Order: sequence, then structure tokens, then C-alpha cells
Amino acid sequence: MERKIKDSSSRRKFIRKFGLSLGSVAVAGTAMATGDSSSDESGEKVMLLSADGKLVEVDRASIRMAKAETREQIKKSHKGIPDRKFVMVIDLSKCKNARKCVDACQEGHMLPKDHEWIKIQLLQDSELTARYWFPKPCYHCDSPLCVSVCPVGATYKREDGIVLVDNKRCIGCKFCMTACPYSARVFNWKDPGVEVPKDHVYDPELNIPPVEGTVGKCVFCADRLRNNELPRCVKACPMGVIYFGDLNEDAVTNGVETLRFSSLMVDRHGYRHMEELGTMPSVYYLPAVNRMYPVEIGLEDLDESISDRYKPIENKKPAKSEK
Repeated sequence: MERKIKDSSSRRKFIRKFGLSLGSVAVAGTAMATGDSSSDESGEKVMLLSADGKLVEVDRASIRMAKAETREQIKKSHKGIPDRKFVMVIDLSKCKNARKCVDACQEGHMLPKDHEWIKIQLLQDSELTARYWFPKPCYHCDSPLCVSVCPVGATYKREDGIVLVDNKRCIGCKFCMTACPYSARVFNWKDPGVEVPKDHVYDPELNIPPVEGTVGKCVFCADRLRNNELPRCVKACPMGVIYFGDLNEDAVTNGVETLRFSSLMVDRHGYRHMEELGTMPSVYYLPAVNRMYPVEIGLEDLDESISDRYKPIENKKPAKSEK
């Protein structure tokens, strides 16, 4: 049995850090300009070509200010959050493929519907075992192969454990995609055609919008962590499947219950996917035992484009009992 955190002061401290009492969700990472921009104008106008192919006239000082803000945001994203080591735990016994985590991730990061930073796979370990749902985000490895092969330093790991991609540096070589043994990265083959706020400042922690010719992936919602909020997938899951927390605090939460990470790993036999590779993921799993929902529920009401990916396993002969 999981042992809930008994130390009330420690638990309150943890809850404050992640803002579990907050009911509203802010779109973080979109920096807002302050003050009257007209007072900073140089008076010198220049013509620029906009993203939609139109010539626009802007003040030269505004261009310099935007570049400075972008550089500062990128620099900030490299530092990470001090004294944190973020970790995620996914309880496979609760997952029913509701796909709310996928939807929230796509909406929050302006992803096309065919781009999934968190994938939900239908797995079956052998013909005699039961099928189960397996959510798979980026694992934010402590020994990330993707970082070691990037020729331009576009992908990097921070001290708090998060691995990010700087699309301003990414050259689209796909070396990181080849190196990742978990297939956690996706390539942006085309311009997503999404609109961003006019005062949007590029931030690798949020990484919107997707940039054509670059690589994208799960970022552990680093922008939300800056505001002491849980990742989008954690907040959106109606089953409480995904827990997130700080390894230094030895605590994880799904927004409803807060548990000791170390006790959870021992009591529920937690493990890391493909541990033998030595990449040391920051995502842990709890086995799919005593499952709350039958697999079939997760196959209902799916778009054909999504349901087709499950057919090879769905057509296999299932075990006698999958509960």
C-alpha cells in the first residue's frame, strides 16, 4: 500500500511549490511587454517581411528589444530551477486511454493533431499476457543520448533534470531522433499555421509555435513549473494516472493525492522503461496490476487515424482475463 506523506509541514511545503490550490490555468511562458513602447521608439523606421509575406513598417528600437528579450529568455531556460530534480510517475493500472493528457499537451503547445509529444501505446508483453495502455512522454534522461549527438547544442539538459530543445539553434539534422531509443521526438515537417500573440517572446521552456524544419518533444511543461503549477498532462488526466514531483523532496502528486516517491517505488514495484540502456530516465512506471478499467474502453470512440495504430495488438488473441 502507498504511504501518504505524514509530515504535514513537508506536505504543505510541497503543495505550495506546485500550487495545487490554484483553480485557474495561466498560459505561461508568453512574456508580456510592459510600459508604453512608444516612449522607447528611435524614430527610425525599417521595412520587414512578415510571416504571411506582407511588408510591415516597424521601429528599429523595437527590433533590438525583441531580440534582447529572446536572448534573455533562452538564457533563463538553460539555468533551470535551482535545487530541483523533477520526476514523473505513471500508474499503468489507472490508464484507460482517455487521451485527455494528449489533448492538453497539444493545445498548450500549439501542436498539430498528428504531432503527439506524449503517446499512448497499447502494449502486450506476450501472447499469453494481458494488454495494457502505456503513456510515453519524453523520459528526460539523466544520460540523454540526444544531447550527446546534437552537433550544434540545440538540445541540452538542465540541472533540474529537464531536457529541452532550442528551436532557434536546431538545424533539423534529426541526429537526436535517431539517437533516442524511445522515439520521443517528432519532426516538424511543415509550418503548423498557428497564430501566436503579437507580443510573444520565444521561450524553449514552452516552445511555441512549432518551427518548420526543427525537432520538438515533451518539455515537462517547464514553463508551468516556473509558476509552481503541475504539467498540463497531470492536470488534465481524469484518472489521476500521472504523478509529478521533486526527487529532492521525495514527493510526487497527481493533483489529488501527494505521496512519497521512495515509498511508492518500493510498495508498488516501480520501474523505468528499458532500464538496461543506461539512459537513466526521469519517468517511472507502476505496473498494470489490479487495473481499474478494461482495455476495451480505451478503444471506443477513437478517430480512425488513431484507432488504426492499435489494430495489430487489438487483433491478437487476448489473455482470458485482462482485469
